[in-house]
Amino acid sequence: MRQILWGLFKKIVIADNCATYVDQVWATYDTQTGSTLLLAAILFTFQIYGDFSGYSDIAIGTAKLFGIKLMRNFNNPYFSRDIAEFWRRWHISLTTWFRDYVYIPLGGSRPEIPAYIQNPERYKKLIIVRNTFVIFLLSGFWHGANWTFIAWGAYHALLFLPLILLGANRKYTNQVAEGRLLPTSRESLQILLTFLLVVLGWIIFRAETITQAWEYICGICNVSLFSIPFLHNRYFYIPLFTCLLLMLSTEWINRNSSHPFDLSQVNSHIIKYAIYFVIITLIIFFTPATPSPFIYFQF
Repeated sequence: MRQILWGLFKKIVIADNCATYVDQVWATYDTQTGSTLLLAAILFTFQIYGDFSGYSDIAIGTAKLFGIKLMRNFNNPYFSRDIAEFWRRWHISLTTWFRDYVYIPLGGSRPEIPAYIQNPERYKKLIIVRNTFVIFLLSGFWHGANWTFIAWGAYHALLFLPLILLGANRKYTNQVAEGRLLPTSRESLQILLTFLLVVLGWIIFRAETITQAWEYICGICNVSLFSIPFLHNRYFYIPLFTCLLLMLSTEWINRNSSHPFDLSQVNSHIIKYAIYFVIITLIIFFTPATPSPFIYFQF
């Protein structure tokens, strides 16, 4: 029930309210400032995470009520230190399927090298490049028959390739800041850089055409990027940003737990029920008049 409740919070309070701002900005992106476009891109990054991971938490929690244990589908992906770590933590059910049934059967990162090959090392790298592009392009095509999804897959393949060719794709298999409350300055910069790269990818994913994605990115990269972003209703977005901070803080604190709303370490029943009351109240008061459908239902 806790996991279902947290899923509802991420879907209704975070994703649906972020969608209100994101949809308004995307509808008029050609007239917006660079800072407004960047803010909308960041909010879409949280929208798609809140939407899909929230849906996954609801599904996994509901299955548990019937004694069915489903695999974890998200593991704090926005706390990743590089793109390889991000893809181990994002949509785990899909990425593991592609790994097991496409990438490894193609040879993976350790392909068999025929005896007649004169330059085995070069051949191995070419096969790795091919296999990497195959799984990412298939991942893009899985989302729909649109060039933006293919471009999104190719973009992540280009980010992933240097890591796998250098053998650094499994450099970070543990949780960030393990055994510590806060990350180091190096880890913080790595998380920020990875997050910004993911944000750029989500712009391509969200766009209807490649041209629109390019125009949106160009709209960010101008002097207006350093202006104050436009907010349609400041009294609405301040609570939204507060709830975003609440979500990130909760998931950071519980990053080593089976799911982000695991309160097993809280011994006081009074504190537990106070937390439940706050989350339920936020869901009731911040339910939009027109809730957005689950993004991933179309896939």
